[in-house]
Amino acid sequence: MHTVSGGEVAGILVAVFWAILVSFLAVALARVAQTLKATTKLVADVTDQAVPLLADASAAVRSAQTQIDRVDSIASDVQEVTSNASALSTTVASTFGGPLVKVAAFGYGVRRALGGRKDDVPAKASRRTVIVGRTVTRRSARDKRD
Repeated sequence: MHTVSGGEVAGILVAVFWAILVSFLAVALARVAQTLKATTKLVADVTDQAVPLLADASAAVRSAQTQIDRVDSIASDVQEVTSNASALSTTVASTFGGPLVKVAAFGYGVRRALGGRKDDVPAKASRRTVIVGRTVTRRSARDKRD
């Protein structure tokens, strides 16, 4: 029978250790390979979905820019209309304002002239006659007309 020497046992232990180490590394590399494969598939799927989303986002931005340009155009038109209305108002006020005030004053003067001077002239004091027991007021001919 053959006895195993200490050098042979050491060689066998080293060989077993290397076999276990290589097996462990092979399993680890296989898992890393699976992880890389899954990551590659995930990145490909995200890319496939992101490209249409980016195209839609780009179209939305272009549409928004078009709408902003339209609103800007409308705002400038409104500003122009506002300035034109202000200029028209100023023109109308300066053209008709003075003459209208003069016509109103003339109309007031004519009304006052035709209506008589009742407000300007104080009424004459009525004449009183005292009769025993009562006071009689006599009206002038002008007072009887009112």
